[in-house]
Amino acid sequence: MNDLSTRLIDLAVAIQQIPAPTLHEADRAEFVRLRFAEEGLADVEMDSAGNVFARLPGQDSKRALVVSAHLDTVFLPNIDLRVEREPDRILAPGIGDNSMGVAGLFGLVWALRDRRQVLPGDLWLVANVCEEGLGNLRGIRTVVDRFGSQPLAYIVLEGMALGQVYNRGLGVHRYRITIRTAGGHSWIDYGKPSAIHVLTALSSRIAALELPRLPRTTLNIGIISGGTSVNTIAAEAMLELDLRSEDPRRLEDLARQVEQFVMDARKPGVTAEAEIIGQRPAGEIHADHPLVTLAQDCLRQAGVEPHLNTGSTDANLPLSRGLPAVTIGLTTGGRAHSVQEFIDIAPLEKGMDQALRLVSTVWDIL
Repeated sequence: MNDLSTRLIDLAVAIQQIPAPTLHEADRAEFVRLRFAEEGLADVEMDSAGNVFARLPGQDSKRALVVSAHLDTVFLPNIDLRVEREPDRILAPGIGDNSMGVAGLFGLVWALRDRRQVLPGDLWLVANVCEEGLGNLRGIRTVVDRFGSQPLAYIVLEGMALGQVYNRGLGVHRYRITIRTAGGHSWIDYGKPSAIHVLTALSSRIAALELPRLPRTTLNIGIISGGTSVNTIAAEAMLELDLRSEDPRRLEDLARQVEQFVMDARKPGVTAEAEIIGQRPAGEIHADHPLVTLAQDCLRQAGVEPHLNTGSTDANLPLSRGLPAVTIGLTTGGRAHSVQEFIDIAPLEKGMDQALRLVSTVWDIL
């Protein structure tokens, strides 16, 4: 393990130790802001959304590149964040998704300075909020609103997707479906509608939908709740539904079907509502786009075989606006979004090599 990898792991662990659930990233953001300032970077600031910005000046401030990594995690504040170090990997909740990605922003600065390399244009480093769950890409949306089409490209860092180049953003629709009735006593008021009975019937209809394998389309009922007691006719019940598709039109069709099912559930004494709680826009740049080609070449030069992929990442937002963007990973790992999450140590050197190559050469092709 080289010195850069050692520094990166130590910083990633320090970041990982600061809880940062989506919508509650302030402490971690402040840590990153202070570290950016300690590095002597320019224009260090935190915006109203909670995103943290810093600029590494280049030769031409009008030709900028934005590199971002999301701050938030899927874990609640009370999660046990203990770290286990093994000879070949680090285990800790959120270490790969995305503490290592955030640490990678600093790794780029360290590597460029070690090489005494001044980039052709400014490098904007952004640690953004609200990528996970119901954050709805709020952070990166603010970032793209700020910079627009001015940057050459947007490069998104993820901690453990080494070998993947995400050039297609997976569209996502998320609903909270709520059923309400008058409720009542399970014996005395038997026959009156139960919100739980209605909701379970509705969820069965949703789960029975036939989805195409190509374009890949999925649905998931992730949360379901409701009722008061075993002997009470439920007055309210709720589920949260995640819909995804590689094809934006197929996703819209699926969403319309679900909304129609909700309307069908409305009867005398029963109200049914479908609230949109999350939307991630789809988008893509073609496989032969110069940015995509370069990202793959940088992986090969680092000794890693590249794979083009579709994912739901911060890159969705710029891609949906027709802006060049890719998501890349810094190392390998597994068990993401679980307390057994881990990253592999050895591949990190190759991951930073490909990221540095990409950042250093993107001005040559865009």
